[in-house]
Amino acid sequence: MPGRAEMRVLVMTAVSAERDAILRGLNNDTRFDVRIAGVGPVAAAVSTTKVLATAQYDLVVSAGIGGGFTGKAGVGSLVVANQIVAADLGAENPAGFCSLDQLGFGSTYIQIDAGLVKQVYEALLLANLPVNTGAVLTVSTVTGTAASAQSRAARVPGATAEAMEGYGVALAALDCGIPVLEIRAISNLVGPRDRSAWRIKEALDVLEAASLVLSEVLR
Repeated sequence: MPGRAEMRVLVMTAVSAERDAILRGLNNDTRFDVRIAGVGPVAAAVSTTKVLATAQYDLVVSAGIGGGFTGKAGVGSLVVANQIVAADLGAENPAGFCSLDQLGFGSTYIQIDAGLVKQVYEALLLANLPVNTGAVLTVSTVTGTAASAQSRAARVPGATAEAMEGYGVALAALDCGIPVLEIRAISNLVGPRDRSAWRIKEALDVLEAASLVLSEVLR
């Protein structure tokens, strides 16, 4: 009886620094194909769709650095998404923000397979990496004020991190019937924009360490 084929995993990152950190962690594991998606959900969706049209994969992962919500994910930690949420897809009205769901035009929530989240989360914990699970918000405009951070956290219960590509990558994957995962390494806290407080190197280092764990747990 033929053995089970190896899992093929597509990993999409926004920029080359994230891709390079992941490649270092994977250490030439040929089961993983790591590509650059571009910045933002639209570029990410287009890029992922193009790749998925050329080869078959068993899992698609959106990975990179991102912001962590205060009290949910600290700088230098990891977040494994249990939900991917398009946090600013909707409309404003005098009473506030209405999501696409509230408008009746679709859903901004993508639920991640709970078993997959648990498997990856527990493997990262076992590797002594600081990790949380929770909703990862996809935004087209990065949060830059305390008021915006509070508003987004209130709008999405369980909001743990934010980035710019997850929802686009996930839509492309799910359209092809492929499971999706999002992992973020936290470089800064969501809130007032302060580049001097960002810890990009530390976030890339923990992203590299997480990639090594992924290569061991995803079989």
